[in-house]
Amino acid sequence: MDVWFVAELALNGALIGLMYALVAIGIVLIYKSSSVVNFSQGAMVMLGAFVVWSMAAQVGAPIWAAIPMGLALMYLFGLVVERLALRPMVGQPIIMIIMLTLGLEIFIRGLAPAVWGIDPRPLRIGISEDPLFLGRVLVNRFYLFGGLAALGLAGLCALLFKTRMGVRLRAVSDDYVASWSVGIFVERAIGVSWALAGAIAGIGGAMWGAMQGVDWSLSLLLLKAVAVAILGGLDSMGGALVAGIMVGILESVLSAYLDPLVGSSKEVIAVLVILLTILIRPYGLFGKEIIERV
Repeated sequence: MDVWFVAELALNGALIGLMYALVAIGIVLIYKSSSVVNFSQGAMVMLGAFVVWSMAAQVGAPIWAAIPMGLALMYLFGLVVERLALRPMVGQPIIMIIMLTLGLEIFIRGLAPAVWGIDPRPLRIGISEDPLFLGRVLVNRFYLFGGLAALGLAGLCALLFKTRMGVRLRAVSDDYVASWSVGIFVERAIGVSWALAGAIAGIGGAMWGAMQGVDWSLSLLLLKAVAVAILGGLDSMGGALVAGIMVGILESVLSAYLDPLVGSSKEVIAVLVILLTILIRPYGLFGKEIIERV
């Protein structure tokens, strides 16, 4: 076994795992603020990539302006989704709200190709395609910048939940009725969380779109993001980062040796992570365990 080859696989795997966490952070943010698992985050990442590409290629804005414009539009998109789709569901069973987010995922995934087509669109954000040499180890620059973006976003989200707004979001997540009773505007708090998740999806879409092109397949990142969120704990930002690194390393190293024997194994690894986590540790590595008595 070539030690340097495994080290390269592990390092690049850890970085791409952080890019998975970049998508999973949106799921964790929604769950921490409303106790709802957002199954539309994959499609929102795809939409964010298309929006940033449109600002750059169709509107003609330079990329340094196209990305903030795209993030602002995705922030507004999150607000609109909460106002038109989620707000009427306040007080309804959680499972119905989760099904609504799944329906939103399917709707956006079908709408985007109808608007922009199915051909991949290049998105250049100024990152060189040349690998970075760390001794004998080659590092993908897109993975590196994506990983740094995930770390920065996770840190900002962790700080958010230490502010007064963050306390309100956690209160809403714990109990809608109790939050109403103490004067917290529940709908506004949930709207803020969806808006922030939309902006995060824009960042993830820009990074993933720049790396592999902008098309409908970006929505398939939902599977990897769900695996990361479940393993780390649906209410843990730090857990998403740790789980992303673990999933990325497992996927990168194992697939390098299994693919020649059994074909593509990356999706199988993500599914196994989800199944084993649910069976062995349902609240994830760092999630808050809640025991309900009936």
